[in-house]
Amino acid sequence: MSQRKMPQALKTATELGPILLFFGAYYLYDLYVATGAIMITTLISLGVSYYYERTLPAMPLVTAVVVTVFGGLTLYLNDDTFIKMKPTIIYALFAGALIAGLAMGKSFVQALFQNFWTLDDAGWKKLTLRLITFFGVMAIANELVWRNFSTDIWVNIKVFGFTAATFIFFVAQVPLLSRHGVTDPDNPAE
Repeated sequence: MSQRKMPQALKTATELGPILLFFGAYYLYDLYVATGAIMITTLISLGVSYYYERTLPAMPLVTAVVVTVFGGLTLYLNDDTFIKMKPTIIYALFAGALIAGLAMGKSFVQALFQNFWTLDDAGWKKLTLRLITFFGVMAIANELVWRNFSTDIWVNIKVFGFTAATFIFFVAQVPLLSRHGVTDPDNPAE
């Protein structure tokens, strides 16, 4: 079967839908219903993505596995600790994968984003180092919040604070993308 182009509205829905449904389910019901909602919508989003792209993108796949495992533990053991740890685990896995890539001389960031940006080697390395730092800070922030504040505060920070932080992080990378962008992808030294 050939690849289909996913409409932008549907792409946005698959990216933001699970977290927004988590938030809504939490405030309408409780953390356990919200956990089930994010598990189901994450898997549906992955299925929709596969339907259109005929591949399972690495980051959403890792997220789906961690959501399913930690969400499942939360529901099975009736212990919200696992779902609260999930963002920490995901951020730490992403940072660890990027560190491993650098150690092997590979740019996983380039592999993920080369269809969107064309950067020189220095740009990919700087972006990778910044993402490692960002994911590390986000993992620490999640640990500090869920361990020291109420579940209500954690949910609000997870949904709004972490989403805003991610948006701000990527907007802040525009100067780097401009400085290290190349016009001829076949000659990145240009």
